[in-house]
Amino acid sequence: MVRTTPPRPVDVTMYFPELKPLARTTARLHPRAGDPTTADSSIGGPLLWPSREPWPTCPDHTGSWHLGYAPGDVRQRRRILAEAWSRPRAAGAELLTEEERAVVERAGDEARIAQDGPVPMVPVAQLYAADIPTLPGPDDGADLLQLLWCPFDHDEDYLPRTVLLRRTAADVSDPIGTAPRPSVIGNDDYLPEPCLLHPETVTEYPAPHELPEDLTGRIRAWEKHHGVVYQYDLGVAPGCKVGGHPPWSFSDPFPMACAECGSGLLPLLTIDGREWDGGSASWRPVEDSEATDPSFPDAGGATHLNIGRGYSLQLYVCAASWEHPHVQNMQ
Repeated sequence: MVRTTPPRPVDVTMYFPELKPLARTTARLHPRAGDPTTADSSIGGPLLWPSREPWPTCPDHTGSWHLGYAPGDVRQRRRILAEAWSRPRAAGAELLTEEERAVVERAGDEARIAQDGPVPMVPVAQLYAADIPTLPGPDDGADLLQLLWCPFDHDEDYLPRTVLLRRTAADVSDPIGTAPRPSVIGNDDYLPEPCLLHPETVTEYPAPHELPEDLTGRIRAWEKHHGVVYQYDLGVAPGCKVGGHPPWSFSDPFPMACAECGSGLLPLLTIDGREWDGGSASWRPVEDSEATDPSFPDAGGATHLNIGRGYSLQLYVCAASWEHPHVQNMQ
C-alpha cells in the first residue's frame, strides 16, 4: 500500500534560501505489519540467504550464562496487548482479562532464561534496489542490502552489534530454508515484527545541530510566529529510512571517520522504532491519519523496535570503500 508524507507545513526555503543547497532526498521505508518472503524488502522478514553460507552468530554471546526472553513469549505478549487495545471497553475498565494479565506477567523479567549455545544474529532489514532506487552502493551489480544484529546489548555503546551485507540476488541459486533463530533475546526491543515496506522518497534538511549558529538562531526566532518547529516538522524525516541527513538529537554532531582509512562517512540506513510521535506528527502519512492512539504502538510503531530510550540507530559507510567496516551511532 502506498504511504504518502503530507507536504511540509511551510516551504522553509522561502524564508531561509540558504537551506536549499543543503537539501537531500531520503527514502522513508514505512514498515507495516505483513507477511514478507525472501523476495520482499522488509524489516523483520526472512533473508535471501545462500544455503552454503554460514549464518552469522555473535562472538560475544556464547555459552549459557547470558539471560534473555524466549522469542515466542515476547511475540505472544505483543499479540495479547494488541488484541486488548483493539477491543472496545468502557471508561475505567481493565485493559486485560485476568487470564491475559497472567500470561503477560509471565513474560516479564521473571521469565528470563539462559541462552543455550551461540546466539544467531536476528534478521532486521532486507532492501532490494529494485524497490528503493536511491539505495546507495557501488556499481558492482549488488542489488540487495541485508542487516542483522545480535539481540543483546553490547558494552561499548549499549546497542546491538550489527552485521551489514551486500549481495547480488541472482547469485543466490540455493537459498536456505529456515534460518537459525536465537533461543533467547537479551533485549525484547531488538526483536522486530515482520513488516513489509512501502518506500517513499522525500526531501529533508539538516538537523538544527548541523546548521551555523546564526542560522539556527534566526530559525528559532522565526518558529515563534509560524506555529512549526524546524527540528520536528521541517528538518530530518523520522522513522526508518535510507540515506538522507543524520537525525542528531541528544548530542551535537561530532567527527566520525572510517576506522580503516580515515575517510568521511555516508549515511546509509536509519532504524527507528516509530515513524511519528507527539512532536513529529506532521510526518504521519496521509493513509495513517486515523492511527492516533498514543498509548499503544500503532501503525507508526509496527516493527516494535526500540533503540535506547526511543532513539534511532544509524549506520554509516566509508565514502572511499564499501569494503571497509561500517560505523553505527545512536541519536
